[in-house]
Amino acid sequence: MLSVQTNNASLIAQNSVNKTNDLLSNAMERLSTGLRINSAADDAAGLQIATRLNANTIGMQTASRNVSDATSMLQTADGALEELNTIANRQKELATQAANGVNSDKDLEALNAEFQQLTAEMTRILDETSYAGNNLFESLADVSFQIGASSAETLKVNVAKINLSDLAGDGASDFSSQNLNSKLANDTVIAQGYKADGSALEVKFDETATYVEGDSYTEKVYNIDISALDPNDATDAKTIADAEIKISAAVAQGATDASDAMDMIDTLIDTVATARSTLGANINRLGHTASNLANVTENTQAAAGRIMDTDFAVESANMTKNQLLVQAGTNILSSANQNTGLVMGLLG
Repeated sequence: MLSVQTNNASLIAQNSVNKTNDLLSNAMERLSTGLRINSAADDAAGLQIATRLNANTIGMQTASRNVSDATSMLQTADGALEELNTIANRQKELATQAANGVNSDKDLEALNAEFQQLTAEMTRILDETSYAGNNLFESLADVSFQIGASSAETLKVNVAKINLSDLAGDGASDFSSQNLNSKLANDTVIAQGYKADGSALEVKFDETATYVEGDSYTEKVYNIDISALDPNDATDAKTIADAEIKISAAVAQGATDASDAMDMIDTLIDTVATARSTLGANINRLGHTASNLANVTENTQAAAGRIMDTDFAVESANMTKNQLLVQAGTNILSSANQNTGLVMGLLG
């Protein structure tokens, strides 16, 4: 059928060229962006899946950085505790040496001086060591690390802060003035004289610091000169007794002898070891967490890529094919448009 009003061959050719041109444009867009899905219309379901996978990937990548930060924090604490252990070992050496009866007062003073400085450094480490602007050991008392892409993936660490005062009274042992405490037994008479009423007075050493007449003294009075006092004089005798009582009380209440220091240092070493064991276990766990996150992230990225990324081999072939079809369709369309000229031949 020859018709001027309707050129069916031309319409078919036009429709084919339009479709092919759309496919060509789609292939060229994918090749230029590197993405198979450039809009929701390209693959609505695929876009939803890929978006969720990409969100998980971002979460896991951030969690990996969190794990690295957490590991650094725990390693910093472990390093500080390692130094604490080194100090404690030196203190154990000093206390063990001080417990030996061959030491003079000067020896004990020298040993004690180093012991006290080491205690001060341990206190500084525990109180002043910081990480990211926060006190490290206070933070580790109750800290939660985000180690995954979901809110449920956390690691809680609880390393109780080591309190030196709990282990050793004020956190220090003083064995520089241990002669009384180390050489005198309970009930040893350390002073004799008379009470103000003239009755006899004996002052005995008592580790509980509770003395004659129920008096208890806590003053640290050391260098009291009683050599000029007369123990036969009632007033002087009371002064002598009070002086001796205060000296003994200071030793019994304010100081710890070398053998006690050894025991307390052993406790400290055990406490530090326990804390380091907890830190080490969590550091090892974080290492496995980091490895697992890296593996899951890699595979999740690959899955999202298979959905979103352009397959250049396929799209290059599609572009070449559609370019040829567009050219062929354009030529056919030109020929189809010439069919109306046949009508003019009939009219002539």
